[in-house]
This record gives sequence, structure tokens and C-alpha cells, in this order.
Amino acid sequence: RQAQAVCIPAIHLHMTAATMQVSQQDFEKAQEQLKLLKKDPGNETKLKLYALFKQATEGPCNSPKPGMLDFVKKAKWDAWNSLGDLSQDNARQKYAELVSSLVSAESAGQKKDASPEEGRHDGYETILVTTKNNITKIMFNRPDRKNAINHKMYREIIKALEEAGKDDSTIAVITGNGDYYSSGNDLNNFTNVRPGEMEKMAKDGAVLLKEFVGHFIDFPKPLIAVVNGPAIGICVTVLGLCDIVYASDRATFHSPFSQLGQSPEGCSSYLFPKIMGVAKANEVLLFNKKLTAAEACAQGLVTEVFPDRTFQKEVWARLEAYASLPKNSLAVSKQLLRSIEKEKLHEVNSKECEVLKERWLSDECVNAIVSFFQKKSKL
Repeated sequence: RQAQAVCIPAIHLHMTAATMQVSQQDFEKAQEQLKLLKKDPGNETKLKLYALFKQATEGPCNSPKPGMLDFVKKAKWDAWNSLGDLSQDNARQKYAELVSSLVSAESAGQKKDASPEEGRHDGYETILVTTKNNITKIMFNRPDRKNAINHKMYREIIKALEEAGKDDSTIAVITGNGDYYSSGNDLNNFTNVRPGEMEKMAKDGAVLLKEFVGHFIDFPKPLIAVVNGPAIGICVTVLGLCDIVYASDRATFHSPFSQLGQSPEGCSSYLFPKIMGVAKANEVLLFNKKLTAAEACAQGLVTEVFPDRTFQKEVWARLEAYASLPKNSLAVSKQLLRSIEKEKLHEVNSKECEVLKERWLSDECVNAIVSFFQKKSKL
């Protein structure tokens, strides 16, 4: 009986050591697998991975809390600190499980891509571009970030518009993947900037925005927005530069510029008063009024609203009919409609970007963005 009493904890210790060894092996293997991922898992997932890695290697959070203006370090600290007293073994296990789920999801996506949709365009990470039935579709593809537009996505949309303007398609369509059309400018564009780099960030951002909006102004073919869900900020303002805007009845339209200490862009300071009337445009651009799809349609920003359950079917049937029309006739007719305004629109775009550059450098804008992130972190 004494031998048995001694044997039991010995077996227990042996099993625990083996489990720990396997856990450490899985942890190290997961680190290698993470490096092989091709798709960015998104900031929320990256914060979880960071926190679990720190907890697994160092234990509970033991570093001082960063200042409120250091957005990146504070987000990392919050994520790590939120794990509390989670053991290092459990943290290793959770880290390995999270990486495994990311690898499985990407592998499933790659199998799906093995038989790609007709006319799939390669070379894009944040958007999906396809050409089918004489329609080039540009789809915002960051559904985990509500299709927020980061710097890479701005550049990829610019490239896609350039290609779509020159290809054999008759019309081009912009839409979103997932529940959102787009949540607008990704505010993380502002969070990785060091104090000494603010002026460069503002200057580079204004140049990129001017080029982005300029491609909407100059797009040579009919450009149609298919707004599948909520739309915010820049993706709302450039709707005035589209030729037709179709919306699901669950879509909303919100441009909270003053709430974030910023100012209108996308030529909206000129086009929205022309489309909606001055008083209605003021509500949207100055006082952050969010429009329902029905309100946006009544005010002329949206062409037509469809029930969400039949939205895709009805809209795409109509778009395929448009795409069967004579291509050159449509392009020439669009140029007649737009050419009178084109010079004015480029002038407005330049002015808006200059004002925004000043806004981004203002204390008011910085404080407004800090306040936004503080409220978001409390949700």
C-alpha cells in the first residue's frame, strides 16, 4: 500500500511533465505556423496573440500602463492585462489553439480559391476584384474590420479603378463583403504615428486621399455603388461621384466629420449641397446626421432602395442588363454628363485635402480621436 501511495504521485508528475513538454512544443510550432500565414488576421486577433504570447512567456502583466496618447502600446497593455492570472500553460495552449484556428480558416479559404470565380484578378489583399458578364466588381474585403479602409486598401482601390477603367468591361461596381459596405477611414491609420512624424503623416495622407478621390472623378465608365450595409465617412462622400447608388434597406449613411474634429472630403462639400440642398447637406456634413436608406434616397444621394432579402438578386439582374448595353455609347454619354464639372471637382478635391491636412495636425482632431478610442474601449 505504501508502494502504491508513492507510485501515484510519481505517475502524476510524469504525466504533468509530458503534458507541459507537449504544450511547449505546440507553442513553438504555433509560432512557426503564424509566420506562414498569408492573410492579416486583423488587429483584434493580433492583440489576442500578443497578449497570450506575453502571458505564456512572462506570466501576468507586470509592465506600467502606457499613456493614453500611445494608442498602440496601450491597446497591447490592455489586452495582456485582461488575461489576469491565467497560467502560462493555459496561455500557451490558448495561443496554439488560436493559431490553429487561423491556419484552418486560411486553408479552407485557399481550397475555395482553387476554383476561383470567373475573371478573378490577382494581386489584391484587401479587396476582391472580378470581371464577369461585362461587369468589373470591386469588393471591399476586410469584413472582420467592417471593411474599414487602411492605407493599403486605399492604394488597392486606386489600382483597381485604373484597371477597371481600361479593361473590356462595360460598367464597374463597388460593394462590400459582409454586413458592412464600409466603416470608412480606418482610424488605426492615425494610431501608429509618432509625435515627430505627424506632419509627414498628414502630408502623405492628404496626397493619398487626393489621388483616391481623383480616380473617382476621372473614372471613364459608369460607376455604380451597391451599398449592402452601413456606410461611414469617405465611402459615403464619394457616393456623390458615382453614377448610380443602389442600397439595401438596412444600409445607413453617416459622415461624422465634426465628431472626429475633421472636415468633409470626397467633393461632398460641393456635391452634397447640390444633391440634397444646403440645409439637408448641413445636417449631414456639419452635424453628423445619420441617414437611413429611405432618407438618403429621398434626399437624392441614393438612386433606389431594395428590401435586404431580395437586394442582391434584384440589383445584379438590373446591372447585368445595363452591362449588355453598347459600351462606347455609355462611356461617351458619361463623359458628356461629367466633363462640365470635372475641373471644378478636382479644384474642390484639392481644397478639401488641404483643409483636412490642417485638421489632422490640430489638437482638436487629436483630442477627438483619443476620445473616440476611449469610448470604444469602454464598450
